[in-house]
Amino acid sequence: MSIEDRIKATGKNIEGKVQEMVGEITGNPQDKAEGKEKQAQAQVEHSVENMKDNIKKAID
Repeated sequence: MSIEDRIKATGKNIEGKVQEMVGEITGNPQDKAEGKEKQAQAQVEHSVENMKDNIKKAID
């Protein structure tokens, strides 16, 4: 598990939520979509880190 990777993924998730919210407020569908995409990427990154943790536990 890389704490740095988890921090980056969390930051990307927060950034995506803010961008999505700004898109909602301003009525900009592109910002809203990009925000959702960043959130999805962050979720994938978290899943990868979880899989790494599970593999490491299984090996230990």
